[in-house]
Amino acid sequence: MIAIHITDIEAAINYWRERTPSIDGITLSKELRALAKVYALMVYFKEEEVAVNGFPSTAYDAWMDWYDSTPDTPCIAICSTSQGDPYCKGCGRTFEEVQKWTELTAPQKRMVWKRITHDGTAWRFNRYSERAAEAGTKKEFLN
Repeated sequence: MIAIHITDIEAAINYWRERTPSIDGITLSKELRALAKVYALMVYFKEEEVAVNGFPSTAYDAWMDWYDSTPDTPCIAICSTSQGDPYCKGCGRTFEEVQKWTELTAPQKRMVWKRITHDGTAWRFNRYSERAAEAGTKKEFLN
């Protein structure tokens, strides 16, 4: 089942809260109302994920706007799947996920992101990513 995790719904709600704040503290934009309905049902039924099939179109469009504001790929340009590793040491994706990334739908990509973030062993989540960011800052400082 292709699904959207509740944390992605929460992130989309926060994105829209910043983008379209309530004028009176009560009224919500149509995007927020649509996402809030989905979120409320998920909480009520104690569901962590909601199937994309049957997702209300207004809520899905609002979720997609949030999704478009996120990084598309977890790639850090160090791919070990080309060397035969089952999971890339750089980003944590499988060889098939790396190869078919452009064919995956946004919810499928978020499911991969959730898995690799939860696993947290890829270099993108460890000290390597911090050193790479520091190197960029040092270059800017030196120039």
